[in-house]
Amino acid sequence: MATTRPLSSVPATATAPARQRLRAVDPDEVIDVPDFLPPGATWLPAPQHTLPALPGQPPMIGYLVLVPADRHTPAAAPAGEADGDPLVRVDTVQRTAAVAGRPLDLTYLEFELLAHLVAHPHRVHTRDQLVGTVWGYGHVGDGRTVDVHIARLRRKLGAEYRDTIQTVRRVGYKYVPPTGR
Repeated sequence: MATTRPLSSVPATATAPARQRLRAVDPDEVIDVPDFLPPGATWLPAPQHTLPALPGQPPMIGYLVLVPADRHTPAAAPAGEADGDPLVRVDTVQRTAAVAGRPLDLTYLEFELLAHLVAHPHRVHTRDQLVGTVWGYGHVGDGRTVDVHIARLRRKLGAEYRDTIQTVRRVGYKYVPPTGR
């Protein structure tokens, strides 16, 4: 019979079940992949060239599981608290951003940039990392594109909150949540 165990070294508990499972399948066992998927998910066979080949072993078979975005918890990323209300708030589900309760009118890339920075507070991102993450790896351009969008984003945040996006000289940028003012 097949076995199931968590991928991580942390065992599943009643309060925090393991999210990922590894299941060994007998060579002659026929499985119905959809039985193992969460509701609303679909799957595709993984391309053979993406799977490791072990010498003397049969080829591995893998699947890519596609889970709808709405299955994740909303990535509203409140940062900095003032009287219990977030000062900078990004709601990736409704694609809205606000600072101190004031809605921001952002372009698509400005929103993606702010959402990424707010989701990773205090982490320094190089310009190349931001181009790859926000613009995508197919983007043709340089890090100066990031500088221009950061400048526009700071203007839209306003004088009081523009310093929440800090420049790390010769490296890139980081988001520092504002303290209650």
